[in-house]
Amino acid sequence: QVQLVESGGGLVQAGGSLRLSCVASGSSISIYDMAWYRQAPGKQRDLVARITFGGVITYLDSVKGRFTISRDNAKKTVNLQMNSLKPEDSAVYYCNVRGPRFSNWGQGTQVTVSS
Repeated sequence: QVQLVESGGGLVQAGGSLRLSCVASGSSISIYDMAWYRQAPGKQRDLVARITFGGVITYLDSVKGRFTISRDNAKKTVNLQMNSLKPEDSAVYYCNVRGPRFSNWGQGTQVTVSS
């Protein structure tokens, strides 16, 4: 099993940048798909970006061109570089690891973008 801990959230003005990091412990992440989700108050949890174990990347349409997901299997980390942030990006961001028989979440990190 893989446990996840996120960091890097905070308060930033619109147009600013943040870099979220997710550190895994336990098993290697090299064979698993990794992703970032977000959930705003009263809304569902949405997929923001996913990077498969093979390196295939997908993004939520509204973050394309602004966010970049990356992974370092040796360091067991997954990062989300967020640029040109908008108030509508404000949410709790969660890291996720998905295997054939499990899906684990981190505790989340709050991102708040002020206008």
